[in-house]
Order: sequence, then structure tokens, then C-alpha cells
Amino acid sequence: MEIQHILPGFSPKLSSAPSFPISKQLFSLKFPLLSSSYPSIQSQNFEVPSGAVYPMSISQKDICSSSRRRVSCSSNTADPNKGHEVRAQVTGRRKKLAVFVSGGGSNFRSIHEASKRGSLHGDVVVLVTNKSECGGAEYARNNGIPVIMFPKAKDESDGLCPNDLVDTLRRFEVDLILLAGYLKLIPVELIQAFERSIINIHPSLLPAFGGKGHYGMKVHKAVIAFGARFSGPTVHFVDEHYDTGRILAQRVVPVLANDTAEELAARVLREEHQLYVEVVEALCEDRLVWRKDGVPLIRSKENPDEFC
Repeated sequence: MEIQHILPGFSPKLSSAPSFPISKQLFSLKFPLLSSSYPSIQSQNFEVPSGAVYPMSISQKDICSSSRRRVSCSSNTADPNKGHEVRAQVTGRRKKLAVFVSGGGSNFRSIHEASKRGSLHGDVVVLVTNKSECGGAEYARNNGIPVIMFPKAKDESDGLCPNDLVDTLRRFEVDLILLAGYLKLIPVELIQAFERSIINIHPSLLPAFGGKGHYGMKVHKAVIAFGARFSGPTVHFVDEHYDTGRILAQRVVPVLANDTAEELAARVLREEHQLYVEVVEALCEDRLVWRKDGVPLIRSKENPDEFC
């Protein structure tokens, strides 16, 4: 089979991208530790439609490093011919991320914290929400991240229409859109403008227990009621429907015999926080490739012929 390589920046409509063969080989996922740091980012100001954004500048001054487990099969590897460690370097500009939330935004916080630590080669430059007072929006404002209302609610004066949202995100030069508990259907205008650049995380192993009405605790109750033995989060690309885009990554969580929905939800959420960060790290490092049949894969950092 063949795959098509996505160019840096995730430019839309890349059907003409070159293809090359993949060697079929088995491999196991191992998650070594990676330590990195990034320079401080200067304050930036953006012009957006009035009434849509809580104005503030983006200022991130933390210069820090950390070690963590990654979705990449490895970031460091020993070269037997040279007898010393070879460290893979992340090159290119940092990606600009827009995050969409409707609630507390715990996945958003995990992504933002990974960015501040330096393990994620990207920065959250704007938050989009349909609930101006939700926990995710409050966290964004407290961390100097602009907040945009979308869609415009009937009882609120703020908010954007789909075309204005597209224009605003382009002004922020957004590379990737990350849905993190955002409960509204994404408009077709946004999907067309950011083709293959919008991802979502869902708390079940799609395509099971997905679709309209399957969100939050409703998912975990359905998993238990149907007697499923396994569940877990799925990261997938977003299309015009709920939870039907191509699957990018999954993590299996066993369903225990005496589980309550709350207990299962807590275990799945812990995996969500790790999996989503790992996937976004890989996308920010341009390790996404597309198989010829349209299935997205994440390339191993240490071995280009292996996929995670």
C-alpha cells in the first residue's frame, strides 16, 4: 500500500502530494522520555471583529523543560556504529493552535501545559467556546489566551457567524483546530477552510457509541449498559457529521464488571489527557501521513518506516 505525505502547515487539498511505499512490519509501541525547551514568545496583538473577543495580548514567558511519555515510538536512539546516543531534533516553526471547548476544558489544559513545558512544538493562540463563562474560557482568560464566542447565542450580544469565525482564525494564522469537549456541530465553512486540520477527541472507541447525542457521561452509561468489555478515547479528524471522521489514534481501557459510569469516565479521561497531547505533539512535528485509502497514520520519530 502507499501513503501520501502531508506537507508542513497542513495545507488543504493535498491530493497531489507524492506517494511512497510502506514496508509492512510489526512493531510495539514504547514511550521513552523526551526533554526539550522552547524560547519565550513575544506578545502579539490581533485584529478581530468587535464584540467577538475578550481583548488581551498573548504573552508566554515561561522557559521550561520536562520529560514525558510520547506517542512517538521513540525520540532518542542509540547508533551502534557510532557508539553514542542520537537525539532527534524538532525543526520548523511552532504550530499555532485554536482550541474549542464547551465545559471545563481539562484536555485543553493538558495541551496548554504541554506547550508551556516545551514537549509540544506549538502554542494555543485562541480559544473558541459557545459558553462564555465555562471553566475552559475562564482558564484561557487567566492565561492570557483570547476567547472567541461561537456560535452567537440568542441571549448574548457577543459571537461570530461561521464566515467571520473563519476570517478570525486566519488572522490568528491558525494551523490546527482542536476540539476538546466542544458540543456544537462544526460548520461546513470551517471544515472546508481548514481541511484535514481539525481533530476531536471522543470518550469511546469509535465507531462504537458515537454520533449525535453521544457525549460525556451518556457515552459511558451506554458502554456499560450494552455490556462492552472495552472502551477508551478516540482522536479523529472532523468532517460534516458527529464522530464520523477518519480515526487517528485510540487507547483501550478495560470495562470492569462492577464499573459505574463515573468510575469508567474517570479512567477514560486519564487516558484522554495523555493521548490527546501525544497526538498533537506528533502533528506539530509534521509526523502525519495519509495512506492511499485515506487513513491517517502517525510516523515514528526514530524510524520513518514505522507507524504508531
